Amino acid sequence: MSFQLDAITVIARLVLATIISGVIGYDRAQKHRPAGIRTHILVCLGACIIALIQKEIGFNALEIAKQYPQYKGIVRADDARLIAQVVSGIGFLGAGTIIVEHHSIKGLTTAASLWVVACLGLAVGMGNYIIAIASFVVVYGVIAFLKRIVRVSPVRNLEIQYLDKAEFKQFIKTYFAEQDIVVNNVSFKANKHDERYLYTSTFEVKLPRKLTYVKVVEDLSMNNNITRVNAVTPG
Repeated sequence: MSFQLDAITVIARLVLATIISGVIGYDRAQKHRPAGIRTHILVCLGACIIALIQKEIGFNALEIAKQYPQYKGIVRADDARLIAQVVSGIGFLGAGTIIVEHHSIKGLTTAASLWVVACLGLAVGMGNYIIAIASFVVVYGVIAFLKRIVRVSPVRNLEIQYLDKAEFKQFIKTYFAEQDIVVNNVSFKANKHDERYLYTSTFEVKLPRKLTYVKVVEDLSMNNNITRVNAVTPG
């Protein structure tokens, strides 16, 4: 009885890791995310290779114990040692895809998908095919289709800079009423610039399901009295 992994098994696991990570990476690339198909494949393959090495270490320990029974209590192999390093280490790569821009955070889903494909690679490398394939189906469903089924509008504050207070007050009141936008809170500040004041109002708003923050920013930016509009994540 041989405890070694044969070449066909190794190749089959590497191919399976490439396929499942490639599908997830393709979805990310189609959505123009920081990490695309090659990054996902390489991460998954790397995790798979580590798992294969870990498996070989375990098999070698069994082989030595079989040939030299006197060393049974000395020769040991921890199946989780290398795997644990992959699970924790992949976080550094995922962190590189996260971007903080204008008080908003982008890239969290891509970072999570990199971590998940590493886990899938470990499952394939360890030979847990049912876990790997079932997990892939669920992960791909979440990444590709969940957003289409469950629409959650992220919470944003509208930060609007303008020149004339009276004109803006009338305009924004009318716009919010027409668009069914509910204002929960508002803050105001004024800064003097070139002998005139620039006013900034920050609205904590709730949008109706039919409306997006992109559409609101576009609409507001067309007003000549408004000099800047940002949809910012409340801190």
